[in-house]
Amino acid sequence: MALGPETIFIVDLLAIFAVYVIVNLSLNLEFGYTGIPNFGKVLAVGAGAFVAASIPGRIYAEIAGIQGDYIENNLSMVSQINVWLADNTGIGFVVFFLTLGIAAGVGAGLGLLTSYPAIRLRGDYLAITLLAFGESIRIIGNNFTPLVGGTLGVQVPDPLSFLPGELRFPVATVGLLLIAFVVYVYSEKMIRSPLGRLLRAVRDNEVAAEALGKNSTQIRVKIIMVSAALAAIGGALYAFYVGGTIAFAYDRASWTFWPFLMILIGGLANNKGVLIGTLLFVTLRKFIIFFKDSFQGFVPFDVVWLDFLLLGVILLAVLLYRPQGIFIEKPTPTISVNGKPSGLKRMFNFFFK
Repeated sequence: MALGPETIFIVDLLAIFAVYVIVNLSLNLEFGYTGIPNFGKVLAVGAGAFVAASIPGRIYAEIAGIQGDYIENNLSMVSQINVWLADNTGIGFVVFFLTLGIAAGVGAGLGLLTSYPAIRLRGDYLAITLLAFGESIRIIGNNFTPLVGGTLGVQVPDPLSFLPGELRFPVATVGLLLIAFVVYVYSEKMIRSPLGRLLRAVRDNEVAAEALGKNSTQIRVKIIMVSAALAAIGGALYAFYVGGTIAFAYDRASWTFWPFLMILIGGLANNKGVLIGTLLFVTLRKFIIFFKDSFQGFVPFDVVWLDFLLLGVILLAVLLYRPQGIFIEKPTPTISVNGKPSGLKRMFNFFFK
């Protein structure tokens, strides 16, 4: 039974919402709670997508005994891999989760790499430096063909190829929502631990935090690494969902500026605000893209720019009339169990003291 257009619209909307929730929660951890203006968020997202595009297909081909150059014969090899995956579902999911782990590791490594030359900068200088790092991922992807096929891109094997065509995207969307929920719970527990108060202290008064014996530079480095790992997982999931990766799709507008707009709409340092801001933004943009051809004769410019202009207007309205976002930041109580320190608090004591 084929899915109707309304169902397809909702399924795709929820899938994109789930991916952006993961990316936006990581950005909120950096910018909302720690005050790090990471305008290079696209670096981690793109790195995760490139891992999904370059590693699992080669692993599948090696296990299945499929020969050929993975980049030059990409379409043929991925088609053969998908046929093989339909009969080897268990191996498909093992490699899928292994890929997410590798993406997280690569993201954390890039976070560490970019943090050291940039972390001692503050304000505009830090934002510009991270922005420059973010641009590098697209340039590398476009020019280093063995990675993701250069400007032509590559297809990504589908671990859900065993499903009928009409069920593939709904099942993938459910999986994305479940992973987004896990990331949300993880983020909530983190900011409700003593680490959450420490991040706010570093953000609000770094000198006072250091006077109390906290190493603010070390804290910033670790937060950038954790956030980059989460964002890389989001990028890898997006590549698996759409079934391919092309470097120029990972631009700073879609994967840096839009996430900033979403968390500003919802409210900084508030994970519930991230959910609401992301949902409102993704829904509005989907409707604009879906109906913008209807405005062709009513606007004095190409409708391809309509979503960018309208969403830019929304950003100005938020900054002028509701700069704190829909949800205002509130103190979050520390989680405890029967009066005893929680597991996160014990973990915090081990790593951050």
